[in-house]
Amino acid sequence: MAEALAAAWRRLSFEGRAAAVGSVLLVVSTFGPFSWVEAAIVLTGLSVLFGLRQRAVGKSFHLPAADGTLIAAAGGWAALLIAARLFDRPLGQNLLALACAAILVAAGARERARQPAEDETAVVPPHRSSTEAAPAQAPTEKLPPRRT
Repeated sequence: MAEALAAAWRRLSFEGRAAAVGSVLLVVSTFGPFSWVEAAIVLTGLSVLFGLRQRAVGKSFHLPAADGTLIAAAGGWAALLIAARLFDRPLGQNLLALACAAILVAAGARERARQPAEDETAVVPPHRSSTEAAPAQAPTEKLPPRRT
């Protein structure tokens, strides 16, 4: 188990490693009084870790946005949750949690800039108006030569 985690860690990019560290620290920052907000923060951190591990071990799956976008969104969501409980927890714990959320946002933004979404790398043909004729397509099979 430890060897598999170490191998997955080595396959992660710098941004992925920063996101993983930020996620682990985000989960650690929830220790203390526990409510639904902390449960949501833990779930957010664990989901980022799970996605990073799945990508590191080579699992192929399609997400509605790029990995970096989703990591940054998870960091933003965690920051919103932390702000909701800002006055119910000690200041130091809030600052640690907000710093971890900022790490996730920054790592996600850098990952997004480094590697665009799968959908953005596909070549999209230009849009034609309905009055334009569709281009003729070449035949897919060879026809025998004509006899004259």
